[in-house]
Amino acid sequence: MIDHISLRVSDFQRSKAFYEAALAPLGYTLVVSNDKEQYAGFAGPDKGGILIGHREGVSHGFAHVAILAKDRATVRKFYEAAMKAGGRDNGGAGTRPQYSPTYYGAFVLDPDGHNIEAVCFEKGE
Repeated sequence: MIDHISLRVSDFQRSKAFYEAALAPLGYTLVVSNDKEQYAGFAGPDKGGILIGHREGVSHGFAHVAILAKDRATVRKFYEAAMKAGGRDNGGAGTRPQYSPTYYGAFVLDPDGHNIEAVCFEKGE
C-alpha cells in the first residue's frame, strides 16, 4: 500500500483548487496547506495521501496517478469534477477491457499535465 504520492506543480494556487475539486468525489479532503511554502496535502478514505508542491521549471506532467474509486458512479463524478476544475480530457469514463475485463476508469490531465485517473473494478451498473 502506498502511503503518499508527491507531485510538483508550476502554479500552486491553481493546482490546489484543481485537486481540491477533482479529488472530492473520491473522498479526499485538503488536510494541510501552507500558502507561504506552497505545499498542500490531501488525505483519502484509506488514509493515503497526495501532496502537491510548487517547483520552478515544471513545464509538463510526468506522473500517472490512479486512485481507486468505490464504484462507476464515483469514477464519473471524479471526471466531471476534474473537468469543471480545469482538467483536460485524457480518456472519459468507460470500460477498458484491454486492461482487465472489469476495468472502468476515467483519465484527466491536471493543470501541469499529470495524468490523474479514477478506476474501479466493479462489474456493470
